[in-house]
This record gives sequence, structure tokens and C-alpha cells, in this order.
Amino acid sequence: MTFSEENYLKTIYHLTTISESEVSTNAIAEMMETKASSVTDMLKKLAEKDLVNYKKYQGVSLTDKGKLTAKMIVRKHRLWEVFLVDKLDFSWDEVHDIAEQLEHIKSEKLINKLDDFLGNPTEDPHGDPIPDANGQIINTEKQLLSELLENQNGICVGVKDTSSEFLKYLDKQEIALGSKIEIIGKESFDLSLKIKLNTRELAISNKIASNIFVKVV
Repeated sequence: MTFSEENYLKTIYHLTTISESEVSTNAIAEMMETKASSVTDMLKKLAEKDLVNYKKYQGVSLTDKGKLTAKMIVRKHRLWEVFLVDKLDFSWDEVHDIAEQLEHIKSEKLINKLDDFLGNPTEDPHGDPIPDANGQIINTEKQLLSELLENQNGICVGVKDTSSEFLKYLDKQEIALGSKIEIIGKESFDLSLKIKLNTRELAISNKIASNIFVKVV
């Protein structure tokens, strides 16, 4: 498979985790910042390889073969992110672009040895689940911080937005995986939150809260 084909499969996989319905050509084009016509051409190629189910104007879904292939690409990406953070002391806002390059390494033996070397982690530095060698995923029960009610408590277990800008913002506010967050107040006007973060109080927007995953405690 070409790098481009792998990137398309991974994009379709990510979109299917957001919505259970078939993925539209326009959604793929928007996420990959390309033309819908280019997406259509690629989907035809992937369909010929039995990686996707594609019918014009009806969207696309991954075949079982395509889903497993996509999961293996995601597995490599997230394992490399763990390696970069845990072993090379990269910060969590630096690793995505590097892992984008490393995820295309073909050696299955290397990736399995990397997995064992890291202690078989089940989550990457952003809280996203890592598929095992068979494509199995352990999902953590979580919800968005914005969905919590006043006086509820949660532990930060992941982020929806993994952009460098957002992660740097969280670092500045000292919000990290494992941070305990209590909802002190919620503004009805703009749904902004007043929270207690570990031992200090902080005001955050609804946009920020809508990009933080927590486990209610």
C-alpha cells in the first residue's frame, strides 16, 4: 500500500469512530484538505483492493480487511507517540507529526517488539486507545467535560482536539491526563465553566470543555 492509501484508510476509520453512519466523500475531503474528486478516485482504488465498500453518492465504509488494516496503522501511530513521550522526552504536543511519518514503517515484527518494549500500553499520550496486534481495543468509559453538571467531578482521561495549539493551552493551564476536575459553576449564557482543577479554581470556555474527555468519579 502507498502512504496515501494508508492515510485515506486511517481518515475513514477516524470518521467512523465519530459517526456510525457511512462516511461521506465530502467529510473525507474536508479532513484531508483535498478535492472531493480526488477522494472519489482513491475510494475506487481502495474498493478494488477490497478495503472499502463504496457506492457513488452513498458514502463509504471499511470492509473487515480495511478496518483491520486501518487499526494497524493507528496502532503504529499511537505506539510511536508513547515511545516519543516516554522514552525520548518529547512533549505530547510535539509527537503527532513525527508519528505520522513513523506509522508507515512496514515491519510488523518491529512494531510488536516496540509494543513489548513499552510494556504493551493500552492508551497513547492523549488518552486514545491503542489496538493490540489483533486489532482489539480496550475503550475507557468517558464523556466530555462540557456534559458534566454542577458539582460533578471527573478525572481527565483524554482530549478530542490533539492539535499542538490546544495541547499547549492545556499545558499552560496545567490540565493533563489524570487531573481531577470539579464543576463549581456553569454559565447558562455561553455554557462556560468555573472549575476546580486539583486545588485551584479556573474559568474555561465551552469550546475548551468540549474537547476534554473525563471519567466521572
